[in-house]
Formats: sequence, structure tokens, C-alpha cells
Amino acid sequence: MNSLKSIGNILFKYRSYTPLPFVILMLIFANPTLEKLIIGFLTALFGEIIRLLSVSYAGSETRTTESVGGSYLVTQGPYSIVRNPLYIGNIMIYTGIGIMSNALFPYLPLAGLIYFSFQYYCIILNEEAYLSDTFKNKFRVYTETVGRFFPTFKKIPAEIKSDLPFDLNSGIVSEKRSLQAFIFLTAIIITIYALNI
Repeated sequence: MNSLKSIGNILFKYRSYTPLPFVILMLIFANPTLEKLIIGFLTALFGEIIRLLSVSYAGSETRTTESVGGSYLVTQGPYSIVRNPLYIGNIMIYTGIGIMSNALFPYLPLAGLIYFSFQYYCIILNEEAYLSDTFKNKFRVYTETVGRFFPTFKKIPAEIKSDLPFDLNSGIVSEKRSLQAFIFLTAIIITIYALNI
């Protein structure tokens, strides 16, 4: 477990760069079809919506790259359904873009899904250790109420419900880089598709 936490610390610090090998392979071997474009785009868009809603509660703290941490235990919005909505959103975005590109399908999207699931699992081990130490019983109740990766729809107990404002504008600002990357990659894949029809 400690070795996975050590791996998680490294992956957390460089998590903005770990998708690059997959993106490069995806663009080199892109072979999009209209059906895969639509399915992949909707999958990635849903992931981006999850991320946007999540950061509209969690704020810019989600952008830290030095070490895990946070000032609040967010239990509202997507966090009331699953404990790690940002990572779920990321996995959906990567998978969706992989489907859109139709590159080495289904092997590249499947490899990405396995890799990023492992990456986020290692990161989450560190985040949960921090949250457990910081928020103690409150976090314990949260873990008993809301699933780590799989959605649950239990009512959040009043004693652990966070009272943070929903701020879509700050969410959009925080998501600017992710939105730009999503739009940029989508535009490239659509261009490749258009050139091949």
C-alpha cells in the first residue's frame, strides 16, 4: 500500500502530463468515423460537464500540483453522488476522445482506461489519507455514505453536508485549460475525419 502511495505522489505531481503519450498515439493513428465521433464526443462532453459542476463547488484548489490537500471536505453536487467526480470526469474525457479518434480501437482506449484508473487509484490513496487525518469522523461518515468510484444516491447526513456556494463562473475559469484541450482535440479529430471522407 505504501508503494502505491509513493507512486500516487509522483503521479499527482505530473498528472497534467501523463495523458500526453496517449494523445500523441491517438493523433498518429486517428481513423475517426461519424458514429465514433458522436459516441466519443458525447462521452467526453459528459465527463467535462461532471468536471465543471465539480470545480464549481471545489474551486481552484483542484488545480494544485505540489501535494494533495484541501481546505474543505466537499460533499455537495457531484461529490454527494461519488467521492471522486473529477477523476471520473477525466476518465470519461480520455475514453471519449479515444473513441472519437478511433485510433487502435479498442486497444488504445482500453489501455488508457486501465492506466488512468490505476493512476487515480494511487492518487486517491494519498488524498484519502490526508482527508482522514484532517476531517477525521466527518470523512469516515462520508466514506460510509458515498462511493469512491461508483455512484451512490444516499442522502448526505446533515452533520457532514458542506455549505459551499456553487460558483459556475469560477468553475469555468478553473476549467479553462481542460475546456481548451477538449475543444482543441475535438477540432483536430473532426478535421482528420473531414479530410478523409
